Amino acid sequence: MATKEYYMAGLSKLGTGDLEGAIVEFEKAVADDASFYIAHLGWAQALDRQGKIDEAIEQVKCALQIVPDEALAHTSLSRLYQQKGMIEEAEEEMAISHKLSQNI
Repeated sequence: MATKEYYMAGLSKLGTGDLEGAIVEFEKAVADDASFYIAHLGWAQALDRQGKIDEAIEQVKCALQIVPDEALAHTSLSRLYQQKGMIEEAEEEMAISHKLSQNI
């Protein structure tokens, strides 16, 4: 299977609530192509739904190492920070996301 197929399988499993299965597919996508940042974001979403916020944050940070100017990743990180009560950090990430969105 190709990277995108693993990713799409992960999204499908995420959509049906198979969070463990989704994580497995996103892991495969990342293993196949370490620069496929969107799989890190999917992985983060599955972890978030499991209540594993710290692990989800780490996956978003992995995506941001690959694409530091990706507004969606900054928005995701902001949302996760909010869930942890890290309001200042959440606001900083949202400001970055907003600025990047304006540059499109």
